[in-house]
Amino acid sequence: MKSAYSPLAIKGGAPVRDTGRTWPAWPVHDEREHRAVLEVLESGKWFFGDRVKAFEAAYAAFQGARHCITCNSGTAAAEIILQALGIGPGDEVLVPPYTFVATASAVLRVGATPIFVDVDDTWCMDPDLADAAITPRTRAIMPVHFGGRICDMDRMNDIAAKHGIPVIEDACHCWGGQWKGKGAGTLGACGFFSFQASKNITAGEGGAIVTDDEELAGEIRSRVNCGRPPSGTPWYHHINVGTNARMTEFQAAILSCQLERMEEQMLLRARNAAQLNHGFEGIPGLTPQRTSNRNSRRAYHLYCLRFDEAAFGCSREKFVRAANAEGWPVSAGYPLPLYKQPVFLGLPLHDYNGCSCPVAEDLCSRSGLWFAHQLLLGSEQDMKDILEITIKIKSCAKDL
Repeated sequence: MKSAYSPLAIKGGAPVRDTGRTWPAWPVHDEREHRAVLEVLESGKWFFGDRVKAFEAAYAAFQGARHCITCNSGTAAAEIILQALGIGPGDEVLVPPYTFVATASAVLRVGATPIFVDVDDTWCMDPDLADAAITPRTRAIMPVHFGGRICDMDRMNDIAAKHGIPVIEDACHCWGGQWKGKGAGTLGACGFFSFQASKNITAGEGGAIVTDDEELAGEIRSRVNCGRPPSGTPWYHHINVGTNARMTEFQAAILSCQLERMEEQMLLRARNAAQLNHGFEGIPGLTPQRTSNRNSRRAYHLYCLRFDEAAFGCSREKFVRAANAEGWPVSAGYPLPLYKQPVFLGLPLHDYNGCSCPVAEDLCSRSGLWFAHQLLLGSEQDMKDILEITIKIKSCAKDL
């Protein structure tokens, strides 16, 4: 029987979403950002001052942390945390292979060795494999709250406590996320966030570190600010080998405005994601990222789906091309697990040629799908379009 949906747009048919219908743009800004940037400009005080302090206080409160230290990127934040914890040559840090390169390259940048631990069906580091991967050289576990889904921090903290090592949360996808009512970044020793252009709160670039540990916060703040003590000493007084990773007043002003609309945006993303989760339940071959009721408030940087070629009826690559033609900008995500990226091949520190993380490899090669958070700021009809596109492609999968 011929499908009621045929032909597909990729075969010359009309797309579900025509070119006149657009998805929500990112970044979102309004008169608040215009006014805030102009105020900084006209004040003549552009450097690391009161607006940075105000944003740090507001973001600490938002995450439920005692301390927030801003910096110029999430990548710099990761490196500075490792340095503040004294991690360096000869040490190992557990990281997932399915993440942005900075999670692992930060470890290399301080001279330590990233040890890749596979993910599970949450798309986050598998706690059982993490426990098995620890050696006498392991100095930290750095799980990623991938897409905004918080990893099993109960298990991670238990493992870390057993071995006497810290958990560093890569929360670069997890602004506002909570685990059993407690904010991301406060669940381990510390956590770090990115405010890069694609992120759910952005100033084009920027980063932040949160922690409840006052001593660690002081060490981090010193290293962000050229190795100066946190306060109370002359300007040209340096106690650590630090760097200049400071945030500007312009970035802080923009981020303060962005933070004002975060709660509303989080609720909208969660509501739209729930609509999609329900809809995908009835479509064999697509499985949303597994949730947990302990992840009591979910941040959505990415909406993630696991694609099953046999159940759906076509390859992931054909699905992506067909979906894009119908007007849905979904992608296959990372093409390689990190240990197969050129930068990790032939390293003298560690031989990754024998590394095998089957779940991450499957996500990269054939099953991983995701789309960006701004689509979840759309309307109920936008979500219906995503589901209609999926059903249309499935009904015509044999034609691809």
